[in-house]
Amino acid sequence: MTAIFDTILQGVLLGGLYALFAAGLALIFGVMRLVNLAHGDFLVVGAYAGLFFLKFTGVDPLLGLPVIALLVAALAIPLYRLLLAPLADRGPEAQMMTMFAVSIILENVFVLAFSADTRAIERDYATLPLTVGPVTVPLIYVIGFAIAVTLILGVHWLISRTGFGRDLRASAADAQAAEILGVDVRRVQMLSFALGAACAGVGGTLIGAAFQFGPSSGGAYLLNSLAIVVLGGLGNVLGTLVGGLVLGFLQSIGGLTLGDGYRDLVGMALFLLMLAFRPDGFLARARS
Repeated sequence: MTAIFDTILQGVLLGGLYALFAAGLALIFGVMRLVNLAHGDFLVVGAYAGLFFLKFTGVDPLLGLPVIALLVAALAIPLYRLLLAPLADRGPEAQMMTMFAVSIILENVFVLAFSADTRAIERDYATLPLTVGPVTVPLIYVIGFAIAVTLILGVHWLISRTGFGRDLRASAADAQAAEILGVDVRRVQMLSFALGAACAGVGGTLIGAAFQFGPSSGGAYLLNSLAIVVLGGLGNVLGTLVGGLVLGFLQSIGGLTLGDGYRDLVGMALFLLMLAFRPDGFLARARS
């Protein structure tokens, strides 16, 4: 029973970590109605950034998370200005296919720059267990969960309590009406895209400390994030936390009953069921 409880708790902690990555995807979708197919590659950028931040500065990448977030956001801004903004009037399909092309290009750039070898951010806390009574979980899972929850709540506060958040909500609800009322919708979309990419980059650093990663690692995390976004409600940033916890719990149950190789199968089956029966998600009415 202790081993079962440990496995379920680990799944829930990982689900909270995945929720940070999904929150960026939900934010971009909520404002731009764009399913960013390159979002997984932003995660990989964050993982490589954390790795080389440690290598060249000697500073723990967790302390460098603000720098890594700014770096990934700085990469996202020219992508928006050069590729997405000119296609804003041509519907989300054109932007989505553009980001699909960006994803392929980035993966090939990763291979050329870093080879196809898998890597990991090697830190002591990445392998240490945390034992509280009869419960034992990897310390990095707890650290990642705490950082992810803090940042998701911070993004939710930014959206719900600030002037930028007011403009963001207005742009998400009706971009044309918001523009008539004086909101710079293009600027809001650009900053939202950058903020979503920054969430992915920070999540990538945490993932890189917990697991091995390579140039094509982003695809699996993108699929899990899509499931979380649908679970929590399309465009609902706070709902991604609930969706991540639910997905992590169900994947751990699936791993216990079917085997670890079926964890992703459970997530994708849940994703398809949600699309079929409740495509707006459990928390669709509680949009942030």
